[in-house]
Formats: sequence, C-alpha cells, structure tokens
Amino acid sequence: MKILYVTTVGITMTFFKQLIKELLDEGHTVDIMCNETDMKVPDCYREWNCKIYHHSCSRSPLSKGNLLAIGEIKKLVEEQKYDIVHCHTPIAAMCTRVACRKLRKQGVKVMYTAHGFHFYKGAPLLNWMIYYPIEKICSYWTDVLITINQEDYNLATRKMRARRIEYVPGVGIDIDKFKNTVVNKKQKREELGIPEDAFLLLSVGELNENKNHELVIRALAEIKNKNIHYLIAGEGNLKSYLTNLCSELSLSDNVHLAGYRKDVNELYMISDAFIFPSFREGLSVSLMEAMSVGLPCLVSKIRGNVDLITNEGGILFDSHIVEECKNAINKIVNNDLKSLSVYNMQAIKKYEINEINKLMKKVYENE
Repeated sequence: MKILYVTTVGITMTFFKQLIKELLDEGHTVDIMCNETDMKVPDCYREWNCKIYHHSCSRSPLSKGNLLAIGEIKKLVEEQKYDIVHCHTPIAAMCTRVACRKLRKQGVKVMYTAHGFHFYKGAPLLNWMIYYPIEKICSYWTDVLITINQEDYNLATRKMRARRIEYVPGVGIDIDKFKNTVVNKKQKREELGIPEDAFLLLSVGELNENKNHELVIRALAEIKNKNIHYLIAGEGNLKSYLTNLCSELSLSDNVHLAGYRKDVNELYMISDAFIFPSFREGLSVSLMEAMSVGLPCLVSKIRGNVDLITNEGGILFDSHIVEECKNAINKIVNNDLKSLSVYNMQAIKKYEINEINKLMKKVYENE
C-alpha cells in the first residue's frame, strides 16, 4: 500500500510513530503532508525515508491558506497515486476530503480519524452550527470514518454518511514505558518544591480554558488543606492568570505550574492521584498514561473520560461545579486507593498500543 498521512501541523505525527514504523517494516510506503511552519514532524520520519510534503493549511478555519491547501493536496495525491489518504485534525481533514472527492472514483480511499468532534453533548451552539454541517457534508466524501470514543461513534453511525464507520479507541499507549519507570520520589518532589508527605494531585495538559485547571484551584481554596498539593505539567496562555489566581486564593505554595516537561512519566510515579477537569476531550492520552501506572483518577464527566473511568477506577464530577470537584478531592484523599489503582492498571490493557495498531492495520487491510 502507498499511504499519505495529512495533518494540519507536523507535531500531530508524534502519535503515530510506532504504527507507521510497523507499516514501513511490512513494506508499505508512508508519506506525510502537513504545515511545518511552527510545529515540525518528528525527525524519525525523515530518518525512515518518509517523504514530507508541505501544504498551506492552518489551524484557523478562516485562513486563506486552507483554500490553497485543497489544490496542493489534490495535486500531490494525483501525482503520487496513493492508495489511501488518511487525514487527521478537523481543518486538514476538511481540505483533504474536498480535495479527494473526485479522486475516489479513481480508486483513492479516503480515511479520517476524528480525534473528538467539536460538536458533542453540552457543546456551545456555535460549534454545532459551524462544525456539524462541515463534518456532515464531508462525510459523503469519506470511505472510512474512524471515531475514538463511544459518544462520537454513536453520533457518527446515526448522522454521518461515510461508507464505513469504525471505532478504534485512541492512538494507543505504551503501558510498559510508564509502568516500568523508576524514580526517586523524595528527590523528585524536592526538585519540584513538593513535601515528601504531601498528597499530590497531578494534571497534564495545556494551560488553556478547555483544560479547566481553575476549577481544581478554586476547589482547593475551599478545602483549605495545606497538605494537598497540585502539580500542573503544561504551558499555555493562561499561565499568568492561574499564577495570579493562586496568589489571590493563598495557594501559591500549594499549586505548582511546572511548564512543559520531558519527565512526565516520572511525575505520574510521584503523584497520589490524577485530576482531569476538562470541558472537552476525545480520548485523553494523559489520562490513559495515568491509568497505566495505577493512579486513581478524578475526571470530568464528559465524552471520552467516561469511556476510560468508572467508579471502580476513580470519581467523575461535573466540570462546571466547584463543589463536586471539592467533594471528589476530599473523597480520594480520605480513602484507601489500592482497589482503584488495581482496577485502572487492568482496565487500560485494551488500550495498549500494540492492540490499537492491530485494529488500525485491519482497517487498512479491509480497504
């Protein structure tokens, strides 16, 4: 097979490294088309002799570059005669499916992995007005629509018109990488300014409105337990706001904004619980990572999260209600966590990367 991956930005290809290496080792050709202006394709793809092509697509739906990208994608697919064009991320997927709509009659198969529709239960009306019609129309030009959580799969089977609709739960996780991490807990906590005997909550994700870290901070302000510390690994435009909020609520010593980290696997190992208050997710990789090391998980009751976490592995709460978040934290701090840990380590096995890659290769083979 000759396959072209199309994404908006190159960094998205980080999630598919093992799958693509396996495809290459089996003798298939895999190339990549993206906009590398800001976030580049990982170096390994060039080392594996994958060809990297540029398009003008942007993450902004109103960018003029998106119109240019349609022509660029169409020209490349025609010239290189790909068997499968597999697109990811909403804007790149829209451009790709418009570009390839007539090429499908020539045998090109168009696949789209939706990593979380922008329209979902509880989504703003504007999301439904903009993104739903686009996805509905583009689904007519899609051979395989892959969804990664049950809510999107159920919606797609009712509303979308792709030739086939598949459920593949996420991009997979290397369980052993996280489970086998060894770290000096005392030393690592000391490095981060966290007391050895503190109860440590961890969040991993950008500092933006969707990740909703403010909810946890406000809940901690109401709990008033100085032995609870909150570590956030991630960068984003809300850093100053969250820093000031912690100062206002007298939590500067208990909330640690750690920025971008390359040692996230070690952070999981020194934490007592994972907390994930997002408003919107597809199927969170960081939540799966936390489960793989046996962390109890406090998560917002939203699409994707409910696929992963049940009451046997953690606590679900409303992402808009501080009181629910506060109660969840108190419950986890004051109870034995062993059964939650054991359950999560067992439940995550079906999301292991080798299992997910097998499912993806079956999807390719069926085409």
